[in-house]
Amino acid sequence: MPKPATRTELPPRLRRTLELVYGVEGVVAARVWHSPGRIAVGVRGSTTTTPHDLLRRVESAVAGLREPDESWDFGILEDTRNESASPGEPRKEG
Repeated sequence: MPKPATRTELPPRLRRTLELVYGVEGVVAARVWHSPGRIAVGVRGSTTTTPHDLLRRVESAVAGLREPDESWDFGILEDTRNESASPGEPRKEG
C-alpha cells in the first residue's frame, strides 16, 4: 500500500518560529513567509485580544530568533472567508 503524501518539512528555524507564535495566548492561526534576509509573520487572534497587543506579544516571543541582518515584519491575517487562494503579505496593524 502506498504511503500517504507528506508535506515538505519546514526548516528547523521556521518550525520553531511557528511553535513560538502558536504559544502566544490568543493566536488562533499563523503563517510564516521566508525569503533571503526577510521573514514575515502573519497571525489571526481570538476575540479576546486586540490586534496591537497580539502583535506586540508575538514579536516579543520570537525576538530571540532574529539574526542581525534580517528584516522581520508582523501583521494580522485576514479572516479566512476573505483570503484568496494564494497567500499574500500580512496586513500591517498598529
